[in-house]
Formats: sequence, structure tokens, C-alpha cells
Amino acid sequence: MSIVIDRRLNDRNKSAVNRERFLRRYKEQIRKSVSDMVSRRSITDMDRGGNVNIPARDISEPTFNHGSGGDREIVLPGNKQFSPGDKLKRPEGGGGGGGNGGGDGQSEDAEDSFTFSLSREEFMSLFFDDLELPHLVRNMIGDVREYKMQRAGFTPSGVPANLSVTRSLRQALARRIALTAPLKQQIKDLEQREVPPDEEIAELRRRIDRVPFLDDLDLRYRHRVKVPLPISRAVMFCLMDVSASMTEDKKDLAKRFYTLLYLFLSRKYEKVDLVFIRHTDNAQEVDENAFFHDRQSGGTVVLSALKLMQEIMTARYPADSWNIYGAQVSDGDAFGADPEKSRSCLVEHLLPSCRYFAYIEVPDDPMRTSPLSYAYQRIDSEKFAMSSVTQRGEVYPVLRELFKREAA
Repeated sequence: MSIVIDRRLNDRNKSAVNRERFLRRYKEQIRKSVSDMVSRRSITDMDRGGNVNIPARDISEPTFNHGSGGDREIVLPGNKQFSPGDKLKRPEGGGGGGGNGGGDGQSEDAEDSFTFSLSREEFMSLFFDDLELPHLVRNMIGDVREYKMQRAGFTPSGVPANLSVTRSLRQALARRIALTAPLKQQIKDLEQREVPPDEEIAELRRRIDRVPFLDDLDLRYRHRVKVPLPISRAVMFCLMDVSASMTEDKKDLAKRFYTLLYLFLSRKYEKVDLVFIRHTDNAQEVDENAFFHDRQSGGTVVLSALKLMQEIMTARYPADSWNIYGAQVSDGDAFGADPEKSRSCLVEHLLPSCRYFAYIEVPDDPMRTSPLSYAYQRIDSEKFAMSSVTQRGEVYPVLRELFKREAA
């Protein structure tokens, strides 16, 4: 019997096993607390760990308490002393047998909350482990990092674990037939003579008996070779409206969404390119630093960003080799024919090549339908999803809803 001893170092004499069990048991409560904590953080502190508070009532364990006391007619099974109808003496100590259960001087929750410290890795795991890119497929062989073992016939050498008994016996039988068939034919011919030469026949039979039943040459082993697996290559286009109508609060919500999206993609996937596009009345591709920090203002032409995305897809990301995704954040303020032209461009040129496209709106009034939202609502495709965000606390739930794991 094998004995496994866990010798991992535990932080400050805490049990790693108990910690993992605690995280697993109260995963939902911790995740809710993490979501509340993130809504109060600055963008630069999104990916660090921290202390989370969990209400004590959510982690309470079952306990035994004294009963309420008083007269009760009950006989527990298995007793050898009492029968139904017997009178029991009142327990000593006064107070009507109430004991100390359910006292009026204590509240139901002795503590307001339980504080639990999360490392960065635990924080990121709780945040993103059940999220994924929708409709992701393996579509490329190149820069191969993954292999699978595939059967490639049989080989005369190998390890005992790969020995094929059936193929080895078949090979041995074929060898014996090939070696003994001429000798058996000679014996048959000699036996048909008028005076069969017994000594010659006996010698032939001894030669047949000396042919081994199984020889090392007969052994055959299952052969397996490494075959490269196609990898999933994906690109995420991040389109952000930075026009004059996008106030600092709206831009903060947009940047929070894209920050969480960036952390999710960088943690979950190894081969994902990010293309940052910002637009006013004209669109431009920028780097990560300019996308999140540079200030710009102007008019609003949504179509310019969609056309630039189409041009980049055609030039650098062919749909047959890449999983293409898009995420657009805007306040929905578009004028003239721009909303309809944007819808047409999305439906006719982008969605046929995309795996998934998400539109997130940061409106001034959540009860009012913006021109762009009104146009996008008429898009009927499983590749398209839209939602709205008006407060910091809504960013993370919206991200989870848009990129939740698909059912198997």
C-alpha cells in the first residue's frame, strides 16, 4: 500500500488542504465578495489579491444546542428505564430547564463578517475559471505546442507493456508454417514409397520438432508516433468609442470592461492576439498604452471602427486560420445614417467571419434606447450579443454573462 505525504509548505502554519477545501465549499460566497471588491478598485489594481469579507451566517456550521425546556411527552427508542406515561423529575438548576440555549442577550450572528485573504492566483482563478471564448475551434497547425500519440502499426522492438500477443502469435504461426511446410511435404512423399525410409522420416520429424513455437523474431509491439494537434488561434478586436459624448465616467466603465477582458484572455489562452481600435469620427489602431491612457475627443462615426476592423481582418487575420472575436463599447450616440450603415457592415461583412461579437453600451439613461442600440437590436444572430452597463458593479456580471462557458 502506498502512503502519500503532503509536504508542501504552508503559509504561516496554515493547512493548504483545509484552505483548498474552504475555497471549494464557499466558492459562491467568496466570488460574490470578490465581485463587490473589484467594483471598488481602480483599474490598475484589478489583478491583485486582497482580503474579502464573507458574512458569518454564510459560513456557519451545524451545532448542537440545548432544547427549549418545558414539559414534553416523548420516549426515545432504545431506553431500558422509561415507558410511555411515566413522569420524569424536573432537572435541577432552576430556570425551568431552559439551560443556556436561545438566550435573549445574544444576537443570531456573533460576528458581522469573516475576513479571508486571497492570493493573486486564487483571486484570478475565482474570477475567470468558468469563462471561455464562445465557439472556439482548433483551426491551425503551426507553432505546435501540443501533440497526441497515434497508432502507427507494429514494430519488432518495444517495451513489454506494448506487446501485442495476438499479432505475435500470428507471426509465430506464419513462421512455423513457412519453415515446416517443405519438411512435411518430404515426409508425405517418403511415406508414399513401397518401402518408406523410417530413419529419414524420423530425422525430418525431429527437424520439425526443433522449430520453436515462439521466437524473439515473432514478437510484435504496438507502435505509436507523435502527431501534432491543431492549436486554437484567436484574435480579439477591442473597439472603444472615445468621442465627446463619452464622459470620463463612461470611459472608466469601458476601460474596466476591457481590463477584465484582457485579464481573462491572457490567463485562459496562450495564443490570443488583441487589436485595440478607438474611434471618434475616424478610427485608428493603437497600442495597449494609448488605448487605456491617451485622451482624445471628437465627433462620433461608429462605421469607421467597423470598417477598420474589416480591413485588419482581411490583411492579417483570415477567417479560415483564426477565431475572430469582437467587443465594442459605446454610449450609442450616433447620428444620421451611421447606425444603419454600422448594422449593415456588422451583419454583411463582420459577423460571417466572426465567431462572436459583443456590444456593450454605457448609456446616459438606461430607460432610453439609443440610435445605435435601436439598430443593433434588429440583428438576429447567435454570434451577436449586446448588454448595457451603467455602474461599476455591473461590469463584471456583464462580462460573465457575455463569456460564460458553453454547455457541453
